[in-house]
Amino acid sequence: MTTDPLLLAGEVDDATARLLRTAAALDATAVAAPSLLPGWTRGHVLAHLARNADGFVNLLTSARTGEQLPMYASPTARAADIEAGAARSPDAHLDDLRRSAQRFTEAVAAMPVQAWSATVETRRGPWPAAMLVWGRLREIEVHHVDLAAGYRPADWPPAFAGHLLHEVAGGLAERSDVPAMVLRYDGSRHELVIGDSASAPLVTGSPAALAAWLIGRSSGDGLTVTPDGALPTPPEWM
Repeated sequence: MTTDPLLLAGEVDDATARLLRTAAALDATAVAAPSLLPGWTRGHVLAHLARNADGFVNLLTSARTGEQLPMYASPTARAADIEAGAARSPDAHLDDLRRSAQRFTEAVAAMPVQAWSATVETRRGPWPAAMLVWGRLREIEVHHVDLAAGYRPADWPPAFAGHLLHEVAGGLAERSDVPAMVLRYDGSRHELVIGDSASAPLVTGSPAALAAWLIGRSSGDGLTVTPDGALPTPPEWM
């Protein structure tokens, strides 16, 4: 998958449409039910996705204007906004998701070409503005799974799953707290090596299954390990 923000904008639109269909099917009981994220209901996840869109709008505005705008006012404000929005009605969540997604779309459309070369300050440090559309797509797809409402990693578009896998594996390869492993796609000889491959187990599966396992959205069921044994334990996804 390309990381070109203008080409990825259509992927964000498609992912948003899928998310909205899922959200539209949730009643009040379902919204209040637990998500896959510890301590968060589905309402928390929906509120986070809406506020995340606004956070990305802030970053796009920063890149476009040169004004140093943070993604969120503060970590405390971010958490408070999510908590305040979590218990809203299904209709309120759906309206918020739609409106915040539209604001994101408009902010992308307003970006002049030269603004994509700017650097913005995310929650985890500096980031190229050109990666912001990918960042929003990743948030939508991963947290759609976190809703535990029928959308699974296997439903991720193949291009998204492959790109996520490469991104996560590349990040893990730079860390010292990760067990050595070699990852291979089903039916492919292409391998991603993390750590010393000399004695590392080979873990095989689809890109979606491998990526979901690495980011803690799957126990690894369906993956195979060679030589036969337990799966390595990936660290918490940052």
